[in-house]
Amino acid sequence: MKKGTVIKSTGSWYQVLLESGEVQDCRIIGKLRLEDLKTTNPIAVGDEVMIGPDEEGRGVIKEVLPRRNCVIRQSPRRKRDMHLIAANVDQALLITTIVEPNLKQGFIDRFLLMTEPYNIPTCIAFNKADLYDNYALETFQILKDLYEGIGYEVLLVSAETGDGIDTLREFLQSKTTLIAGQSGVGKSTLVNAVEPNLDLRTGDLSDSSGKGQHTTTFAEMFPLSFGGSIIDTPGIKMLAFNNLTPLDVAHNFRELFEKSSECRFGGQCLHKNEPKCAVKAAVESGEISPLRYMNYLSILDDVENQNAWEIHEM
Repeated sequence: MKKGTVIKSTGSWYQVLLESGEVQDCRIIGKLRLEDLKTTNPIAVGDEVMIGPDEEGRGVIKEVLPRRNCVIRQSPRRKRDMHLIAANVDQALLITTIVEPNLKQGFIDRFLLMTEPYNIPTCIAFNKADLYDNYALETFQILKDLYEGIGYEVLLVSAETGDGIDTLREFLQSKTTLIAGQSGVGKSTLVNAVEPNLDLRTGDLSDSSGKGQHTTTFAEMFPLSFGGSIIDTPGIKMLAFNNLTPLDVAHNFRELFEKSSECRFGGQCLHKNEPKCAVKAAVESGEISPLRYMNYLSILDDVENQNAWEIHEM
């Protein structure tokens, strides 16, 4: 058998980059389940695999090697299943914008809840800076202070003017980076500005809805000329978490978890109605962002309602 890395997934076929540099189309025989994850796709871009030929000489993925990490989300079609977005990444880059389309700040915290459980360093890049008026720039500065204050890297970039592109290249260099964002934030345009040779397909905002058009259909890994690689993913419309418990949510909002050591119930506190909750006190004093706390409560409510629904169904 030969060892390789999955660089493209179309759902039924996978492109595998072999150690020799050859790219081979492969498929899976039978049902392959890994790590007891109930996923719609057992293999993700970034997976290291062992392949061999079938009876007709076509490539077949025989084994998926142990993962360093993975990024998973609730399947948008099969609510009880998970969908693997990528595997074996060094870091993640979330691309967003303040305008065109308008910022959905809650989405940032939902995305961070995908990378935080696996300790994947994540950078938030605010694109389309050339379109920001004074109000948008003030909003960006507030969010920059918020997320840098809890340990995330934040960039202000413009694919149109080139502002921040050199800094973004430095962030990507020599790493395998998952790149994600909601539709319409200019993800493909920004990637093309960083690496023009890729020439990824781009799209405009819908005139009727003001929302982005999907330009990436399947996840795919691309090498970078200055070292490293990116995993480009389809635009994400929403994120839900049927794989998490309420305590998982509490433990992966990093500033809440750090403060929870001072709560009366410590690491078991959900920071909702518990007495002597240090997190709620920190929110009231301004030490913890009320915006992040509101997003935390929204996600917690989603997870608790989903768990209650599943118990009722059983």
